Amino acid sequence: MSELVTFEPDGVIGTITLRRPEKFNALDIPMLNALEARLGDAEAAEGVRVVLIAGEGKGFCAGGDVEAWSAMSAADFQVQWVRYGHRVFDRLARLRQPTIAVLSGHALGGGLELAAACDFRVAEAHIKLGFPEASLGVVPGWSGTQRAVRRFGAQAVRRMALAGELFAASQAHAVGVVDHVVETGRGMEKARTMAAVIAERGPLATEAVKLMIAVAESEESASSVEALASGFIALTGDLKTGVEAFRAKQKPEFGRL
Repeated sequence: MSELVTFEPDGVIGTITLRRPEKFNALDIPMLNALEARLGDAEAAEGVRVVLIAGEGKGFCAGGDVEAWSAMSAADFQVQWVRYGHRVFDRLARLRQPTIAVLSGHALGGGLELAAACDFRVAEAHIKLGFPEASLGVVPGWSGTQRAVRRFGAQAVRRMALAGELFAASQAHAVGVVDHVVETGRGMEKARTMAAVIAERGPLATEAVKLMIAVAESEESASSVEALASGFIALTGDLKTGVEAFRAKQKPEFGRL
């Protein structure tokens, strides 16, 4: 399972790579399992301040593998496929580190939803992006009509999901779907340059800013507010005072420190 998706830390930058090139990194249940595990590795990696998401071979991610879900019952499709995919993508969106999707190949359907869960997207000039699900009689199921609308705007999503447009990288950049377009073969270089700049900024401030933007986007506002408040409290004297009093079985004397 771990070979399907890898995590490689390199100083302050970590890279998660989808490794199913023979299927253009299409996602199935083992791939989702492996991605979820590697996201946990990235979150726990001490010193890693930015995480890149990339795909091996010619595709970033071709979306959900049709063979993986087409034979499922309606109930299994809802729970084992759609809801589980949401859980994994939400895990990516909530990663404490800023994330950059390196689109060195096409990002279609679930692949574009995966990129949308990242904070930034760098696209190589030759790639295409889109939501082709309706051509198969299904709908975007991993936040393509929710998170993607919040991040890209409703009209861009309408053009892809309803009208079936496939955006070239330059078109995607013009409507805000990707942040940068570079020459073919230069995506990882650009992403690492961006990551190095981000990593030079205050790590706690960067994580806090990411959470604050998530609140503004309604990206799990409740959990983000609690995380921000808990982090603030942990830096004050209240926590130390309370824990020390608990261990000593005494009443704490708080002092707004």
